[in-house]
Amino acid sequence: MATKRVRDYKAEYKRDLETGKSGPGSDQSERQRARQAYDKKGIDRAGKDIDHITPLRKGGKSTTGNLRLRAKKANQGDNK
Repeated sequence: MATKRVRDYKAEYKRDLETGKSGPGSDQSERQRARQAYDKKGIDRAGKDIDHITPLRKGGKSTTGNLRLRAKKANQGDNK
C-alpha cells in the first residue's frame, strides 16, 4: 500500500517568498492587482482573461494602459 505524501505549504510559501515567486512585487501579486482593478471598476470579466500587453516576464506592470480583456483562447494562444 502506498503512503500518502503530505505537502508542507508553509515551507513552499517561505521558499516562494525567498525566490521572489510570491509576495510583494512578484508576478503573482501583479496578476492579483490586475484582477482587483477590474473588479473595483465593476467590469464583468467572466469567461475572459486579463491580458498584459507587455508581459510581466518582460517587465510589464498592472497599469490601466497595459491591461485588456481577451477571450481565454486568444490570450492563452499568445502565451506559448
